[in-house]
Amino acid sequence: MNKTVVTLPQVSLIAATRVLLGSGLGLLLADRLSGRRRRLAGWTLFLAGAASTIPLARMVLGKRYKD
Repeated sequence: MNKTVVTLPQVSLIAATRVLLGSGLGLLLADRLSGRRRRLAGWTLFLAGAASTIPLARMVLGKRYKD
């Protein structure tokens, strides 16, 4: 069985990327801001969340060890 040890700061970073992705997607789907400003803010948050997910996933998955 493979196990992965994740520290509290790593969990916090993972949660933050989920917030960025969710906020970006929410802004893309919401109608509160003008179209151009909403799309710009939404894509910025979404892409920041997506870009930060890749190195975090590699960091967590790279720490696996066999039990």
